[in-house]
Amino acid sequence: MSALPVLHVITDDDILQSPDFLARATAVMAAIGVRGALHIRGHHTSARLLYDIGLRLAPRAASAGALLVVNDRIDVALITGAGGVQVGERSFRVSDVRRIAPGLLVGESVHTAARAQGDWVIAGHVFETPTHAAERPRGLEFVRAVAERAGAPVIAIGGVKVSDVEPLQRAGAYGVAIIRGIWHAADSARAARDYLYFFG
Repeated sequence: MSALPVLHVITDDDILQSPDFLARATAVMAAIGVRGALHIRGHHTSARLLYDIGLRLAPRAASAGALLVVNDRIDVALITGAGGVQVGERSFRVSDVRRIAPGLLVGESVHTAARAQGDWVIAGHVFETPTHAAERPRGLEFVRAVAERAGAPVIAIGGVKVSDVEPLQRAGAYGVAIIRGIWHAADSARAARDYLYFFG
């Protein structure tokens, strides 16, 4: 992979358990190709289901050229053949991943502007989102601050709509991470292409 993905499509527990998830995920990966990453994230999803999903999606990701990322679970990433791991405050440190699995790309989730250790940084939440309804969004200035200090490509997350992509780019974001904007769309693959439009 010559460049890091600009569009990170992230799941949650409900999305993973949707009956049509594998078909939709396959279509999304075909749409995002080498410019995108699909994150298997499910904080309350069993290791067995994460494993089963990873095994099925890894060859499809390889065929599409997309990066398959497993959030928090290095073991699942390694055994399924995923290409990356996303870690945050509740999981391993980036240095742990590099020691255990030096062949994996590592993303780091941050909520403050600090020097990054990962290959990319997912920073948020930027705009209002039901996932963090009780917390104030951090806004474009937060993205700008993270971009100035991180030393790694910054991926903005949290209520990002297609119309937000260009302002985020001007604030220093390398890419965006999307949950509802893609999975809650009538056509998830088309929604992914709509986001990618702004990345050339």
